Amino acid sequence: MGKHLVKISFACEHCGRRYKVDESKVGQTAKCRDCGKQIRVPVPGPEQETSPAGAEILRHQSRERDFEPPIGDESAIEEITAHIEQHLGPVDMVWHELISDLVHVDIHQVPPTDDRPFWTLVTTGMSDRPMTVPEGAEDYTYAEVMLCLPPDWKMSQQDFEDENNYWPIRLLKVLARLPHEYETWLGPGHTIPNGGEEDVPYADNTKFTCALILPPLALAPPEFAQLELDDRTINFYGVWQLYPSEVDFKLNKGLDGLLDKLERNAVTELVDVHRVDTCAKSKWKFWM
Repeated sequence: MGKHLVKISFACEHCGRRYKVDESKVGQTAKCRDCGKQIRVPVPGPEQETSPAGAEILRHQSRERDFEPPIGDESAIEEITAHIEQHLGPVDMVWHELISDLVHVDIHQVPPTDDRPFWTLVTTGMSDRPMTVPEGAEDYTYAEVMLCLPPDWKMSQQDFEDENNYWPIRLLKVLARLPHEYETWLGPGHTIPNGGEEDVPYADNTKFTCALILPPLALAPPEFAQLELDDRTINFYGVWQLYPSEVDFKLNKGLDGLLDKLERNAVTELVDVHRVDTCAKSKWKFWM
């Protein structure tokens, strides 16, 4: 087997068109397809790229590490489960992984009640390993993620054979494993697009294409946001789903402006595939 070639993502320094090529092209030059000027494939390394709003943009190279069995922590799982039940309600089902890489991610399911009329899903296993956080962000080293589903969401094993029902569970699993696969981290305000740089909807029944990581602001008590263990502090984050226009707004105008729009439209961690696109352009046209 030959060596797997890492994909390098870079932009034309003249017009900004983005390219993704194999690392074998490092140092080679070619004409940009848009502006026609000469460009050179850069040596790969950490990118200090920012959005127009000044937010840091992290782009991660393809994973090269081999499959690695997870390191489980039964005592931590028990404490996380107790934390979930104390603040959100009894767990009636745990969706276990059959094959796990790096971390064993389970989804703990809390059913709807009169007080909390929606399904609540919380991961365990993500916090078995520390995330690779930058200097100064050590308080964010360990995390788990959660989201909520409407009470009529189809939740059986058979239902999950349909991606229109399963995609929120898949999203939680992908997010829980992502920082360990790519030696990065997830923290408040981070947005993670589905399918990398493409605007790829999660399933046929939704136009959401991106996940926004925030503290559980709306559908969990403040006490749920953190769990203190003997050897670590675990942060619990809500996963909010965004439309492409909302992602563009965040990158260009900033997170605070987007949060204002989401709050005005009562958007929460509760998945609503029919909710309004808070940054959609008006379709009204006027003629003189």
